[in-house]
Amino acid sequence: MYISGFVLAVPERNKEAFRKVSEGWWEIAKDYGALEHAENWESDVPDGERTDFRRAVDLQEGEKVVFSWVIWPDKETADASHERMTADPRMAKLGDEPLLDPKRMIYGNFESLVRKKRD
Repeated sequence: MYISGFVLAVPERNKEAFRKVSEGWWEIAKDYGALEHAENWESDVPDGERTDFRRAVDLQEGEKVVFSWVIWPDKETADASHERMTADPRMAKLGDEPLLDPKRMIYGNFESLVRKKRD
């Protein structure tokens, strides 16, 4: 299992547009091997003493923190999907209006260490 994780700052006014783009993106990602995708809108994100989600993305007035992930079966699938997804013509249909500032996005890829589910 391989996880791509993201923390973003999204203007509140773009919430619905962001949701629609995310749903469209999922339709493409699953065709290239993604197993799961989650976009999570800020609900209760406390300020930290040294650092926190808000400071990490330089959150501005009127923005919300979004915490996201994509689960892939393995690193090879995730790596191979990136260029193929970018070239997929369906990506252009998602729109070109910027819904967030990508320079303030935090992202990384992780190997799963512990993952539990209830029976």
